Amino acid sequence: MRFRLLRRNLIAFLLVSLVVFIFMYTKFVVVSDKPPETPPLESKPLEIQATALSNFQYGSVMDMRTSVYDSNFKQFVQNSDKFPGDPEVVIVVQVHNRPAYLKLLIQSLESAANVDKFLVIFSHDYFSPEIASVVQGINFCKVLQIYFPYSRQLYPDEFPGQDPKDCPRDIAKADAIKSGCINAEHPDSYGHYREASITQTKHHWWWKLHFVWERVQALQGFSGFSLFIEEDNYLLPDFYHFFKGVLDHRKSDCPDCDMLALGNHDGTPGRFQELSGQLDTASWLSTKHNIGMGISREVYYKLMGCNNEYCTYDDYNWDWTLQNLSGTCISKPLKVLVARASRVLHTGDCGLHQKEACKPEMAQAKVQESLQQAKSGLFPQTLTVTDHGSVQHTPHMKNGGWGDIRDHALCKNYAKRL
Repeated sequence: MRFRLLRRNLIAFLLVSLVVFIFMYTKFVVVSDKPPETPPLESKPLEIQATALSNFQYGSVMDMRTSVYDSNFKQFVQNSDKFPGDPEVVIVVQVHNRPAYLKLLIQSLESAANVDKFLVIFSHDYFSPEIASVVQGINFCKVLQIYFPYSRQLYPDEFPGQDPKDCPRDIAKADAIKSGCINAEHPDSYGHYREASITQTKHHWWWKLHFVWERVQALQGFSGFSLFIEEDNYLLPDFYHFFKGVLDHRKSDCPDCDMLALGNHDGTPGRFQELSGQLDTASWLSTKHNIGMGISREVYYKLMGCNNEYCTYDDYNWDWTLQNLSGTCISKPLKVLVARASRVLHTGDCGLHQKEACKPEMAQAKVQESLQQAKSGLFPQTLTVTDHGSVQHTPHMKNGGWGDIRDHALCKNYAKRL
């Protein structure tokens, strides 16, 4: 009996000791092995932030793909320590490979009044140390770089780049089928087969729209208009002042205006001072209102409702595609509030169709001339709005270049696979 009691007590003692041992081990060994929480990148010392900015790897295609996904996930906001708080103005720049024109744009940003209130998002589809260095040199506002993950540079020999087994652009469909090239069954409306160099811009624009409004953490809760421009644009010094005035007048004079057009293709005419404070309402047209576009989250949702129509419309131009959506898929045509005196200049003399003989030095001279012409009309004290009434859908002849079902499928998946 006594032996049984002693054995029972011994078993109980051993069990209690085991529980205590496990508890102590968990507290002092396992917990102590847990790595400390990593503070947000924005709160780290500047030399660590500099390392974060420069860790994009260019060594191979796989290195670049990894860097693209890593950067899009981390979303490091450059200069956030210098300019805390939410941005008042969001500018989204689509960047390809024209660093000289990109430098001009950044020069204009640095000269813009109240630029410290800006968040500028650079969306890249070409990756190089030169372009990275240009953007990383910005110290006057908050900056975020995002990267189009389906760039031709990341897929040089396969879709969405140009696959060697793709059909030649001008081969007849019957001959294409005989040859067995990949996309033989899917030429565009004019019998031509896809060119990756032509399709990329429309892809990038649509992906960028999704990513900015759905995935950019710095814009969660942002309810204003984001301004969409390109690397060969140039902002006038009173852009912030003018933009805030346009927003006020949209609220009071044109609440049904879907979009803003802070730029036009007239440059700075001799009548700039006379036109400086004038705004018009109009139907959104590709040829007039695709520069300095202000898009709100509400309009983004309207466009999202036309994801299938955008992605299958046989036109390689994103802006002509939007014009088609306005009044077809979007039942009420898009109405835009337009600046008569442009605050966004177009500096590029080369681009998608003209790749040779770029002359950025001439663009610089043209900018200086435009600034001189506009100088006396900047910072208008008042703005006036001329309402031209109801808007109309304006059909156009589609340009083709977007007949491949692979482009359709990839485009439609951006909303799901960001």
